[in-house]
Amino acid sequence: MADRSQGDTALVQFSERLTNSAAFSNLFREGMDLVEETAAYLDGDGRNEAKALERAVSLTYATESMRLTTRLMQLASWLLLHRAVKEGEMTLTQANREKTKVKLSAADPGPEEMITKLPQQLQDLIARSMSLQSRVRRLDITIHAPPAERGPIGNPLVPQLNRLKAAFEQ
Repeated sequence: MADRSQGDTALVQFSERLTNSAAFSNLFREGMDLVEETAAYLDGDGRNEAKALERAVSLTYATESMRLTTRLMQLASWLLLHRAVKEGEMTLTQANREKTKVKLSAADPGPEEMITKLPQQLQDLIARSMSLQSRVRRLDITIHAPPAERGPIGNPLVPQLNRLKAAFEQ
């Protein structure tokens, strides 16, 4: 039993180290930069580009810009939550409870044939946000994966050999 708690402690320490890693810092910076860049685009050039679109494409622009904004706000929430872990403002356990409010699958983009009709800069922001979302999802799974059921440390083949032996003894 003592081995198990030491293993769980090691798992938590590994997960907390991930939030303290350079990879997380880079992901955080990239995510926050993308939020700022998107806001600047949608309030500036994007607004002007949207006015020049045909009505159907304009509707797609409005829908996709809302999806993009929603996706980025969810990603920013996740990143800020895990930065709080990094800064020691909350524990990983607290972050795990709070992250249930964050939807990492929120607002996937619409059909590709509609996306390709949008201004190139918006298409780029959508693609970059999807890439960021994918990386955050992978990191989330790594950090918050429940500890696997572990048996006693030893030869991992013993349980398999015992099953084979039992099957042939019948």
